Amino acid sequence: MPRITPRIRRSAAVAVALVAGATLAPAGAASADPGATASASAPVTKGLYQSAYSERNHALWTTSAVGRPPVTNSALTRLDPVTLKVEATYTPPVTDAATGAVEAVYGIAVDDEHNTVWVTNTRDNSVAVYSQRDGSHLATLPNVAHAREVVVDERHDTVWASGFGDGSVVGFDSRTFAEKKRVTVEGAGPTGLAVDERTGTVYAADLTNDQLIEVTRKSTKPRLIPTGEGPLSVALSKNGRTAYTADNTAGTVSVVDLHKGLITKSVPTGAGPLSVANDDRSGKVVAVNRTDATASVVDPRKGSVVKTVSTGANPNHVEIARGTAYVVDKSGTGPAGEDTLTRFGVRK
Repeated sequence: MPRITPRIRRSAAVAVALVAGATLAPAGAASADPGATASASAPVTKGLYQSAYSERNHALWTTSAVGRPPVTNSALTRLDPVTLKVEATYTPPVTDAATGAVEAVYGIAVDDEHNTVWVTNTRDNSVAVYSQRDGSHLATLPNVAHAREVVVDERHDTVWASGFGDGSVVGFDSRTFAEKKRVTVEGAGPTGLAVDERTGTVYAADLTNDQLIEVTRKSTKPRLIPTGEGPLSVALSKNGRTAYTADNTAGTVSVVDLHKGLITKSVPTGAGPLSVANDDRSGKVVAVNRTDATASVVDPRKGSVVKTVSTGANPNHVEIARGTAYVVDKSGTGPAGEDTLTRFGVRK
């Protein structure tokens, strides 16, 4: 999705093209287990935004979009999480035959229960659903203003999307694709999302007001919880009691006690943290620092950075699966100007 600065974080048939494998640049031997600690990087495509891992299909999905409207170059890409080779690329539907504009994809989440991929079409104010099996476009769901991110709650058959444009958090039925809930906070700018699947409670980082928007399954009025300055992304601890926010303006990761509704630790990570993810296996948290071109591994109990990993320039998003972090960037350093994907182990 287009980069947001603070105001003073699965119609038509899809064209399918099998792409040749990317060149892998390992820093250690490759492993059949994506949770291995061997680090590696590889070019993927131009305009990378986010990634999401599918346990069901053992695949890493990425979104990409290049340029300003009309966007004609956008793709949903499937990669092998071990080799980082591109396995398939799917082009979104054309929305304007005259200009060749497509329904460009930005945010992403996978629903393994229903074997789908959900994406945000930020510039079209909508979200879309694709099949993980063959990449076919299943639906476009409108009325999500400047849709930025999506998150899947498989237990409660719900997919949540953040509407940065109007302060909304919108829930869809993951089976029927029908809208099932909408909560709007006037003057808010929801960006990143995280959901506690045990309770069905969703949390949205409110970039505009330096807070989290908490929406429970039964609530009609959200609870507002303070965070650090400029939260763009949010992740939850395994037990759902703690939230972690990437505070883009402050250059920190905030550790937030959700029961008490307050920040317990503020950990400096570097300039411009843009995305944050939690590793359920180790309890560590990874934040990518866009300005510094690094990823910080944070121990939230100690309140300190325990490891710093160099990434490509302008890292944009981090996904963690089986103890491995996947960072997509907007470096343009591939052989043909592609942006790259960096993988590294979180636990060691």
